[in-house]
Formats: sequence, structure tokens, C-alpha cells
Amino acid sequence: MYVADSRSNPATAATAAARDLGPGRRAAVAPTVLALGTVSLVTDVSSEMVTAVLPLYLVAGLGLSPLGFGLLDGVYNGFSALVRLVGGHLADRGDRHKSVAALGYGLSALCKPLLLVAGSLPLIGAVLAADRTGKGLRTAPRDALISLASPEESRGRAFGVHRAMDTAGALIGPLVAFLILRQATDGYDAVFTVSFCVAAVGVLVLLLFVPSRPRPLAVPPDGAPRASLKAALGLLRVPDVRRLALTALLLGLATVSDSFVYLLLQRRLGVTDHWFALLPLGTAAAFLLLAVPLGRLADRIGRRRVFLGGHGALLLVYGALLSGWQSPALPFLVLALHGGFYAATDGVLMAAAADCVPAELRSSGLALVQTGQALARFGCSIAFGAAWTAWGDRWALGAATTVLAVCAATAFVLRPSTPSTATAPTTGTVSEESPV
Repeated sequence: MYVADSRSNPATAATAAARDLGPGRRAAVAPTVLALGTVSLVTDVSSEMVTAVLPLYLVAGLGLSPLGFGLLDGVYNGFSALVRLVGGHLADRGDRHKSVAALGYGLSALCKPLLLVAGSLPLIGAVLAADRTGKGLRTAPRDALISLASPEESRGRAFGVHRAMDTAGALIGPLVAFLILRQATDGYDAVFTVSFCVAAVGVLVLLLFVPSRPRPLAVPPDGAPRASLKAALGLLRVPDVRRLALTALLLGLATVSDSFVYLLLQRRLGVTDHWFALLPLGTAAAFLLLAVPLGRLADRIGRRRVFLGGHGALLLVYGALLSGWQSPALPFLVLALHGGFYAATDGVLMAAAADCVPAELRSSGLALVQTGQALARFGCSIAFGAAWTAWGDRWALGAATTVLAVCAATAFVLRPSTPSTATAPTTGTVSEESPV
């Protein structure tokens, strides 16, 4: 009821709450953030049910090689980059953030039952491409809604709350898939069917409870940037946006996908097929526990520091998988560090990006940063799969570790400028300070 009653102007409500609480007390998270967190929770239950079983379904069930899986995994994680800028642009034109997000969620939901009839590499690739198109359309508008509904000083916490709720779904999804695989005769078909039903519920929650606009629709002041693809690309002329986008791209080049991490763990530990679907639970549990604390930490000490620290945790993941350490604690350590990596980078990057771009180009600006990162991870998935096929898993992971260390050192040098007034290219000015 609280969410529904706050739909008219949640941004104003959030700002008023922050003012009324007084110094030393934390404002409540905006209702828009909670509503979108619920949508993401439900949707992630659906998505992670598929993600949890997809590597095993493709490699063991359909007999794909690591290279073939790398191509599909690259499509699954990187294809959305091709439409993120389009989604961000459409959302910024007339403040249609909710409409574009709903289109993306709906398209992804419709793709789930198509996996039941796709039995070849080209067909599965097409279905996954359509699913990721939906994700590409919805991600930037959703994150823009979160940033526009939250005060600047607490955006890290707001994104942390959203990502924690999102990860709760990621925690539940693999568990549901595990239970279905144990009980159903046609386990994979049952997983895909239930996944579609859950995704449909997520779309309904979005339509019923998420407000259309997180702030009143107003005529932009003279000189304010107006939504266009040219203006979005022109944001790269803003120093802090350019540095942040380049940092995300560099570090994405050596971010091995989750599926490969779990396949490497399975090989190290000899995990059986039925238990494989539970490996993502460790990552999700750590993400869930750390998302809010690390978001608040980013608000206090700087989002850039926390973001780089998360990639330090990823380096430790690679090192643990490469080591000859034999201990029952190994999977717990790897999965905890893996979840910590996401908690320190996912929402924190979007909070940092929101500080660098104007409200009128918020979706486009966030999509610009996300696109570089997604394209880099797309390339990493293909390269890692090819390296695994040619040289073996240890050599491939060793190369990824070296590349990540070099990229992290380079990103550390890309320091943000001192807080100043940044000029928005092409159309107007942006008065934003960068606490990255």
C-alpha cells in the first residue's frame, strides 16, 4: 500500500524524507526503489533458474564444446550491449522509462518457453539474443528510475538495496531449479516452463506498482541537454564520463563470466550434475549480504575505490582457482569473493555514472557506460572459451588473471578530475560533482 500510494512523486517524497529526518539519521529508501527491487527479485528468480542449468544443459545435454559454449555465453551476456543505447535513448525521450523497461521485461519473459523447442546452436543463440535484447532495453531505464528517485548522497545505498533485492531472486532461482531437476522427469523442460510463469508475474508487478515517472515531468530549462543518440555519445567528451566508461571497459575485458567460474569449480571439485545448479547460490548469498554495506561504503569513501576493490576480489577468485590448494573451504572462499566482487561493482558503477550525467540524459548516460562494459565482457567470453579449447582451462584462466591485473593497474591511473562543473557536449551544461 505504501508503494502504491507513493506513485505520484516518489522523488519528492524521498527528498522530503531526507530533509525531515535531520542530521545523523538515514532517509528511507524511495518507494520506487522498493517497487523496482520487487520486480527485479521476481524476474531474477526466473532468469537465474535458466542461468543455473544452462551451462550443463548446453555442454552436457547438447554436447557443445567450450568454444561453442563461449560463443553462446558471449551472446547471453553481451548481446544486450547492441540495444542498450537505443533503450536509453527511447526512455529519455518524454520520460518513458517505465514503458521501455516494461517492453524489455516482457520480451525476456516471452523467450523462456522458446527454449523448450530450440535444440540447435543457431536456434538457441537466436532465443538468447532475443532474451538479452529485452535485458538491454530494460536495464538503463530501470537504473535511471532508481537514480532519479534517490538523493545524490545516498545513491550508493539505494542501488545497494535494489541489488540486494535483485540478488535475493538470484538466490532463490537456482534453488528452485535444483528442486525441479530432482523431482521432474523432464527436468530442463520443467525449469523453462516455470521460469516463464515467474517472469510473467514480474511484468505484472512492474505495470501495477512502479510509477511512470520518478520526478514531475517539466519543460527542460534553456540550454539543457535534450535526448538524442548524438547527445548520448557526446557525453564521452565529459572527462569523468569518459574515464568511468573506459575503466568499466578495461576491467570488463578480463571479467570471466559466471558460468565459466562455476564450470571451473565443478572440474576442481567433481561436482555432480544435480548439485551444479546450487553453485550460483554461494555468489548470490555473498552479493545479498554485502550489496547494501558496500553501497553505503561507496557513498562515504568514494565509489571508484569500492569499484576497483571489487576487481581486487575477482583477482583473488582467479588466484584461488589457479592454486593447487585442496580444502573443503575452497568453494566457499571462491563463491564469497565472487559475490563480493558483484556487490562492490554492479550497483556502485551505476551510482557513479548517475553522478556524471544530467537527468535529461540519465538513461542514455547509464546505457553508454553499460554498453562498453557489456561489449568487453562479450569479447572476454568468446576469447576465454577459445583459449580453453586451444590450451586448456588453467592456461586460459592464467591469461585472464594477467589481463585483469594489467587492466586494474591501468584503471587505477585513470583518476577522476577534481570536483568541478562539467560541460555537457553539444546541447548544454551539466553541473555535476563526481564523488567517484
